[in-house]
Amino acid sequence: MDGTEVGRNAPATRSAAGPADGGAEEGWPVASGTTALSVAVPEVDAVVRGWRARYDTAARHGGVAHVTVLFPFLHRDLITAAERAALRGLFAARPAFTLTFADCARFPGVLYLVPEPAAPLRALTAEVARHWPSHPPYGGLFGELAPHLTVANSGGEDVHRRAEAHLRARLPVTAQVDSVDLVVHEEGRWLPWLDFPLGR
Repeated sequence: MDGTEVGRNAPATRSAAGPADGGAEEGWPVASGTTALSVAVPEVDAVVRGWRARYDTAARHGGVAHVTVLFPFLHRDLITAAERAALRGLFAARPAFTLTFADCARFPGVLYLVPEPAAPLRALTAEVARHWPSHPPYGGLFGELAPHLTVANSGGEDVHRRAEAHLRARLPVTAQVDSVDLVVHEEGRWLPWLDFPLGR
């Protein structure tokens, strides 16, 4: 799609986002109309789906495996035709790329997969934040947070150890990234809204 709308009633099969991919249940309230930019990696979903369904708050709010580009972004009501055009041009100027997920890592209380190379993801985040400086990643609370695909942000250390052992036996997984999604939080769910192709 070329920055066009994904059906409001379409299944939530694209991405979702949150603070280290948390959500209201983890102490980060997400208001209706909040948006986020992310890249979906369905190739990884089959590997992590079971763990995410039980232990990742984003998955409980509607999202498949993804890497967040920028959260929170502009409120839905502020995304006008001009903002859509700016996003379309910004992402069209960036080439598509391939990610490999070969390792696990931790933030405090969070188990995640490491996307490599990180540079294209960092470049996307930096470009959006440069264009909309009033919306730094995660509200500026975490500094330069490494790109990540959250597997679990609940369940505790024992769950995280078991998940990590299970996942390491099934890595690496490679995913092609050819678009950036804009998702919106409505009625407690992250829903697909707009899709911006890379390199076109």
